[in-house]
Amino acid sequence: MNIVERAKNLIISPKSEWEIIAPEETSVQDLYFSYALIMALIPTISSFIGRSIIGYSFLGVTIRTPFVRGLIGAIVYLVLALVGVFVLAYIIDLLAPSFNGEKDILSSHKLAVYSATPGWVGGIFSIIPALSIIGLLFSLYGIYVLYLGVTPIKKVPKEKAIVYTLVIIVVAIVIYAIIGAIVGSLMVTSRTVTAGF
Repeated sequence: MNIVERAKNLIISPKSEWEIIAPEETSVQDLYFSYALIMALIPTISSFIGRSIIGYSFLGVTIRTPFVRGLIGAIVYLVLALVGVFVLAYIIDLLAPSFNGEKDILSSHKLAVYSATPGWVGGIFSIIPALSIIGLLFSLYGIYVLYLGVTPIKKVPKEKAIVYTLVIIVVAIVIYAIIGAIVGSLMVTSRTVTAGF
């Protein structure tokens, strides 16, 4: 699997890419070490650069997260992002039979990991804090990618795919709100302010 091709195809032609992913032989370990970890580094590194090196500027004042605190926050974010996807996969698997889907933990990890791709790729925009909103739009597109994946990956009937997707999204929001609160508390406690006119 070429990671760049996989990410590109999941964003540009997700429906056909899910059909390729469904029968692929892989392992949970491979999914995380060969794909998820690398992809999750995109928003992690970009956000670190954006917050600690570039900073937020408004009316001639630039606010930066101190370097060490930003680095710690980035490492914590990376770990929690991967844990979040891992936990989400188990919840996806647990919920599947309620929507006439197959209970298969590997396919649940495939769905959780690969549907996160647009959000991870969009995370590149956090390198310039003012453009972070574009990353959010990529994450929203990830909902559509997830929706397209629930039928080929989890064998959920099309008529139940929307509701299953919405339930997964609600669970993901809760998981990532917790992650955001943890990382945010690390970032907010100390900032460096630079004035420049």
